[in-house]
Amino acid sequence: MKVVVTGTRGIPHILGGVETHCEELFPRIAASGYEVIVVRRKNYVKDSLREYKEVQLIDVSTIKRKPFEAIVHTFKAIWKAKKLHADIIHIHAIGPAIVAPLARLLGLKVVFTHHGFDYEREKWGRAAKIMLKFGERMGCMFANEVIIISDVINQTVKRKYNRHNAHLIYNGVSVPRFIQSTSYLDELGIQPQKYLFAMGRFVPEKNFHQLIHAFTAFASESYKLVLAGDADFEDSYSKALKASAQKAGVILTGFVKGEKLQALLTHAKAFVLPSSHEGLPISLLEAMSYHLPVIASNIPANVEIGLPSECYFQVGDVRELAERLAKAVKEPTHPINYDMGKYNWDEIAKQVIQVYEQIK
Repeated sequence: MKVVVTGTRGIPHILGGVETHCEELFPRIAASGYEVIVVRRKNYVKDSLREYKEVQLIDVSTIKRKPFEAIVHTFKAIWKAKKLHADIIHIHAIGPAIVAPLARLLGLKVVFTHHGFDYEREKWGRAAKIMLKFGERMGCMFANEVIIISDVINQTVKRKYNRHNAHLIYNGVSVPRFIQSTSYLDELGIQPQKYLFAMGRFVPEKNFHQLIHAFTAFASESYKLVLAGDADFEDSYSKALKASAQKAGVILTGFVKGEKLQALLTHAKAFVLPSSHEGLPISLLEAMSYHLPVIASNIPANVEIGLPSECYFQVGDVRELAERLAKAVKEPTHPINYDMGKYNWDEIAKQVIQVYEQIK
């Protein structure tokens, strides 16, 4: 069976939750005997790869305008899938799903993975939010099969679109690789267990600006705040965030993956996720896999993970967040063993394959 994947910027080593999801999932599906082709957005690709862990890679250009980039790229990817005689086109995220009806008209079988309510993100204007809501509707109504990554999303899809047969398949997390070396920490000028860690895209809904304010209010000379990530599109928000971070003495690493990220997760005192919007946050699951204490906003996607109540704070409450940061650094350092059973990528891949088998 030939599966063409679109809706992602691409793999490997490209910033984003959907990108991490695809980088983990599709090599496992390819290893199971499926022919998997990921159509990447050329402007994000920094390599010349044509294959990654048995997954074929095809690079297709798109316009570099934030509201239309994903939709135009997915439109091109659907025509590519038709030419390749794909059995299934697997569309990720609600924006790209706007072209699901076209895929069906071309005779393609469509699997749509709903990663979250992107129209709730602060970065989008009114017109973009209308398009994203329309994309969600098209994906939920026209896809042969719909995959949902959290129960919060599943309940909404049932209520809004009467889609009661969606498949609840969670995001996953890889087995952690602990890095004992502190050479990368030395480069950054930080010490093990002497920093709080956060990571993600520099967009308003991640609330990193609030985290910086909370850290400044907390004002500990012994601890640093390390913020890993960057913006897809440099804008006034990301520029202001970086300026604020530098003024507050926050360590900005840029986008990191692999051993550098693993080292940061290995040696952090605690992990912080202050977001106002998430689907099912892979970054939080990664931190949990490294047995880190976590501090997370009490939005539904984070609460669904089921952490103890003391791990959560009221979203947007900078004062409460500062109090949680202060408490975290005072706590004795010890690993926390979370139940990660349902976030196993190998099992998740098997579940997705079962979805494919239903529409042969």
